[in-house]
Amino acid sequence: MTPTTAHWQTARFTLDLSQPQVMGIVNVTPDSFSDGGSHPEPILALRHAEALLGEGAHILDVGGESTRPGAPPVPLAEELARVVPVVRELVRWNVPVSIDTYKPEVMRACLDLGADIVNDVWALQRPGEDGLSGVSVVAGHPHCGVCLMHMHLEPQRMQIAPMDGDAVPQVVAFLQRHAEGLRAAGVAADRIVLDYGIGFGKTVEQNFALLARQAEVLALGYPLLAGWSRKSSLGRVVGQELPAQRVAASVAAALLAVERGARIVRVHDVRATADALKVWQATVAQAR
Repeated sequence: MTPTTAHWQTARFTLDLSQPQVMGIVNVTPDSFSDGGSHPEPILALRHAEALLGEGAHILDVGGESTRPGAPPVPLAEELARVVPVVRELVRWNVPVSIDTYKPEVMRACLDLGADIVNDVWALQRPGEDGLSGVSVVAGHPHCGVCLMHMHLEPQRMQIAPMDGDAVPQVVAFLQRHAEGLRAAGVAADRIVLDYGIGFGKTVEQNFALLARQAEVLALGYPLLAGWSRKSSLGRVVGQELPAQRVAASVAAALLAVERGARIVRVHDVRATADALKVWQATVAQAR
């Protein structure tokens, strides 16, 4: 099913989803599963962001806390210290900026700086330290975009006790419930994107079932973001333990996700993904 909106409304930009959008990952963390420690300081993160734009990224997604399996939580003050200098500078570049966080205080601080999108692995479920709600932060902003992701349990336990049974209807029901809750809070449909949460408390088989049956998620009527980049399920399939060795598999998964209707792909390897999408787009253009 084609999403009911052909664009993603964000704080400063209306993103055209008639063509796939590449979201480049800017981790300002020492412990992310794939590139932790590569650019933990603001100046290094900004250089990395500049490189991603040069490689073809349309959106920059800034994160200050790892959500890899087993990752410990980061104190609020530390996360703010990591991401605020980076977001403050990136919003001056006139590119769409996403903040990858589940903390309402971080969402609010970054939106106040001019960030465009809230990308929350907890689907706005986690309350802030002062009781602030992520839903209230997003609903209180006039135009920001939001991505709601499905996660089973939490990073400390999600791969120790992954989901049981057929994950697809469970994920669809979860995303539908939280999207409807956001709509009830006054957030327009064209501000909402969904993410089925590859690797977040799901088995290898469940992850690939979500890719194979993406149409069931798209039937909810919202654009879909796919985050397959360097995930361990790809490593299991291709026999690569190290995340950096999963580039080809990541590109293949991103391309399959787009071919099946995803409109945004969140990736580490922007150039390789962008090149693959250009080949796909050229082929689609000739088939019309």
